Amino acid sequence: MTARTAFDIAGQTVAPGTRQTVDVPVSTLSDHTPVNLAVHVVHGKRPGPVLFVSAAIHGDEVIGVEIVRRLLKARPLARLAGTLLAVPIVNSFGFHNHARYLPDRRDLNRCFPGGPEGSMASRLAHIFMQEVVRRSDAGIDLHSAAIHRSNLPQIRLTPGNDRLRDLGTVFGAPVMMQSKLREGSLRLAAEEEGVDVLLYEGGEGLRFDELAVRAGVSGCLRVMHALNMIGAKGVPKQRAAPVLASKSAWYRAPVGGVFRGYVGIGDAVEPGTVLGAVTDPLGETECEVLSEVAGIVIGRTNMPAVYEGEALFHVAETPKAAAEAVAEGVVADLEAAPLYDEDEIL
Repeated sequence: MTARTAFDIAGQTVAPGTRQTVDVPVSTLSDHTPVNLAVHVVHGKRPGPVLFVSAAIHGDEVIGVEIVRRLLKARPLARLAGTLLAVPIVNSFGFHNHARYLPDRRDLNRCFPGGPEGSMASRLAHIFMQEVVRRSDAGIDLHSAAIHRSNLPQIRLTPGNDRLRDLGTVFGAPVMMQSKLREGSLRLAAEEEGVDVLLYEGGEGLRFDELAVRAGVSGCLRVMHALNMIGAKGVPKQRAAPVLASKSAWYRAPVGGVFRGYVGIGDAVEPGTVLGAVTDPLGETECEVLSEVAGIVIGRTNMPAVYEGEALFHVAETPKAAAEAVAEGVVADLEAAPLYDEDEIL
């Protein structure tokens, strides 16, 4: 049997059966502080696919950083086949500033594939494509809701991509949403390179949500098992198949005022369900927000003070029975997922 070769990245080599953090040069700050893209390479002794797992493309979506940290401590990685490229913080500029965007006020996830001589966002996108995406066979990109909003753990799929649908089903988040590819997004740029990318959403910007973290770690391990990168031992069993939704509905504040939500993420709703109400501060007027569809709440605002037109709820449209089944099993299933903390893994 021919020995497996070392993995080359950014001018460094990682030997089979070893792991190493490689700092990929990105830029230099005005005070001469270097900025690097930290890529942790786990290069297995046995051949297999290359999978990247990335987080914090939006700098305020920190939940993926914790998912990557726990994933790298998971015991099944000790006998890895193939290669894992783990990038906990893609947008380090935004991460340090607690901001979604880069200092040039661009959304990194609208700047792919980028170029070596473009804007700051374009250059970072180009480096990530060159050093990570184009070396991979598949990827998992970890996101959360924006600040002051929460998302139910969910997978976004490219419509018509059967392989991603299979991997999304294996991932095991409660809901899978079909989501069109957007110009400049990592998913579109990667797919044009032949690299399928699952997009995971869960939790809230600038916050850790324990259930969303556990769902993310468990899902990543299940995908790695499905790709024959790791064995079944230590991989959480999937208790129920996720619900696939092709449509969703947004519900916005009919007026500005003080918002009270009556349902939470993961709750099943049907036409006529009162989702919440917006009142004026004196309580003299009140406007209820009613669901017009059957489905499950996959996102909602956490802010009580709202402007007219502000998004309050995001509902994935599913049959009533499917929504109720997900609603009943969400908390129990995610609470049963392993914690993957230092006591469990090391």
